[in-house]
Amino acid sequence: MRFPLAIALPLILSALPAYAQADKVTKETIPGISTFARLETTVACGGATKAAAVPAIKQMGFKSIINVREANEPGAEMEAEEAAARAVGLRFVNVPFRIADPAPDLIDRFIAAVTRPENTPAYIHCAAGGRAAALWMIKRVIVDKWDVDRAQTEATALGLSSAGMKAFVRNYLDAHTQ
Repeated sequence: MRFPLAIALPLILSALPAYAQADKVTKETIPGISTFARLETTVACGGATKAAAVPAIKQMGFKSIINVREANEPGAEMEAEEAAARAVGLRFVNVPFRIADPAPDLIDRFIAAVTRPENTPAYIHCAAGGRAAALWMIKRVIVDKWDVDRAQTEATALGLSSAGMKAFVRNYLDAHTQ
């Protein structure tokens, strides 16, 4: 039996897995932030963030900034960002992510920071947004028990675009999930 498209399409769509979370990611232009992608009120991932942008982050309702840059990265300005965060009442957490040689406890420290109730919702950033989105993807799979494809769809919308970062995530998940 054939159904008209008006009847069949809603039936097909209702049967698909719930990948809607990635559709709720919005891209915004925030002065002082190189890239900004927000997942409703849960999290936002961004790139290089200037101290002058911190009050806007607070006004958007975030309770913390989780900076995954290394202090010695060009343009990191970590001390200024941390001071600006504290000045407006935001928690500031640094979980440095060395791309070439990630610390063995990187993921554990990130998950601990991002899941602390006093840190949510969190604004997570690095230099371009890829490391932040990669760590968020791992959190989605490990903590929230999402399947990898769903988590990757969301992480891509949040800024995960580098083949190297995608490989890092996949390697980590292959070694830590079954």
